[in-house]
Amino acid sequence: MKTNITKIYACFPGGKHKVLTMSYDDGKHEDRRLVALFNQYGIKGTFNVNSGLEGDPVRIPQAEYKELYKGHEVACHTVSHPTIERCPLPLVAQEIIEDRKKLEEIMGYPVRGLAYPNGSHSPQIRAMLPSLGIRYGRIVGNSDGFSMPEDFMSWKATCHHDHNLLKLGEEFVNLQKKQYLYMMYVWGHSYEFTKNNNWEVMEDFCKLVGGRDDIWYATNIEIVDYMDVVKAAQFAADGSFVYNPCVQSLWLCVDDEKLIEAKGGEVTYLV
Repeated sequence: MKTNITKIYACFPGGKHKVLTMSYDDGKHEDRRLVALFNQYGIKGTFNVNSGLEGDPVRIPQAEYKELYKGHEVACHTVSHPTIERCPLPLVAQEIIEDRKKLEEIMGYPVRGLAYPNGSHSPQIRAMLPSLGIRYGRIVGNSDGFSMPEDFMSWKATCHHDHNLLKLGEEFVNLQKKQYLYMMYVWGHSYEFTKNNNWEVMEDFCKLVGGRDDIWYATNIEIVDYMDVVKAAQFAADGSFVYNPCVQSLWLCVDDEKLIEAKGGEVTYLV
């Protein structure tokens, strides 16, 4: 017997059910080649840099950040890259706040993401981050999966680029069940491609996953912000309409048939 309850699924922008995001640390010269590769295939990345290491000859000068990382995201990696779990909390807070301040001065937008330096973090640090204006923290390791994170402060990637990247990429592009939201998240350091002489791994991956109609290409913070839009949506009790109080549009799939864009600040009827 057919139910009278409307089935409503949240979608990614454009009605998509898959998202790809990339995260690369330390801001070394190889980022130039990696950014060019991402731009060629329409892929977006988050680049986690240390504002206090300006002048290191292996790192990109900060004067290049705004143009180089245009269309991508610059996020915190702390001022000086300490192993923060071993540091006093007030100094950890300074490492993050001062990093934010300098990077925001350079980039001209709020810097709200963090990749934990050396993968180091603790419950106390994670609990402190919202008060420092940080919306997510990326940990190290490989989940080998495509699920959305339960906790953005302990955000684990699908894989490092040296860990089954092409195999997992093939699995990701072949995912078809639209009742789920899937995310592939790749992390690493661009200098590792030079060190290991394996740039072809990322080149082949970008060819595989880039330019696809069913994938949303997003930075880390764009995913966090969009999921906030999903959470903020106000639905009628019978599912017949939704009010979106945010500026950004919300995308919904209704009864497995209709894709609907609920624009910001408007009531949108779904049935």
